[in-house]
Amino acid sequence: MNAVQIRSAEQALSVGTWLIVCGAMLYSVLTVTPLMRAHTPDAWDWTAPILPIVVDAAVVIVVRLDSVLARLGGEGGRWPVVLRWMTGIMTLALNTADSALRKDLVGVAVHAVAPLLLIVTAETGLAYRRSITAAVNGLEERERAERRRREQEARQRAKEAEEAERQRADEAERRERERREFDAKLSREQREHEAALAREQAEREERKERAEREARERAEREREQQRLDRERREREAAEKAERERREAAEKAAREHREREERAERERAALLAAGPAQKKQDDDVALRTVAAAFAAGLSVRQAAELTGWSTGWVTGRYQELRGNHSAPALEGASR
Repeated sequence: MNAVQIRSAEQALSVGTWLIVCGAMLYSVLTVTPLMRAHTPDAWDWTAPILPIVVDAAVVIVVRLDSVLARLGGEGGRWPVVLRWMTGIMTLALNTADSALRKDLVGVAVHAVAPLLLIVTAETGLAYRRSITAAVNGLEERERAERRRREQEARQRAKEAEEAERQRADEAERRERERREFDAKLSREQREHEAALAREQAEREERKERAEREARERAEREREQQRLDRERREREAAEKAERERREAAEKAAREHREREERAERERAALLAAGPAQKKQDDDVALRTVAAAFAAGLSVRQAAELTGWSTGWVTGRYQELRGNHSAPALEGASR
């Protein structure tokens, strides 16, 4: 439950409580005033409504301050409890006194309804407000904990990003160092190679004819080796392509069989369910009709399985026949 729902519940409790309080106050004034007028000198009859108004004002104070203390999560001590019960008992006594003096038990019961409802509502409203306050405090604490968790996660992500950036920088530096070392090695090898070529230059002059013959033989052997290597690579590539094609075909066939088996099990389960006790949902009914059509069941049997009308099932059968005939016509045209 979120904060909006809690505020709505608290507002409903407050409105209901004040409706009951106002109704009980009005009923008490109308009920107690004749009693007070009967027990007051005629010259002071105009003071008869004062006592019920005073008692009801105490009730308003109790209900209002209890709601404020409950919302703040505080406790008023024992005196608010004494005032609450004292005003409730006074209201109950004043409302039932006239009927009790006349020994009218029905009147006592009827006039006790509003005061008892007021007492119970005051106690229940206080308990509800304390529970709502506890729930609001718990919700706020959870929200603070969630904010702290998100902030901690954000800091952790920032730390991880910084660590990743540092690792990338280290990796780039390492690659640059390796590149420089490789360039230096290549340059050194190039110089050594040029020196070797210079030393061999004199020997090539002396063995020119033999070197040319050896070069031709070597070139021939290299071309032959290259041809053999090329043929071997082409053969391996062809074998690999054939192997991959066979594996793909086997995988596709296996997946097709698995889909067919799942579809068959689903159709069997739908047909084995028996006549529907109530109308199936649209998607379940469509799958059941498709299974019945594939199994060659009649329209009436399919209607019993789905709980739908035979007219609806007939329309679905016609759609299924059209879907089956379209591929057949397309194959015939080809």
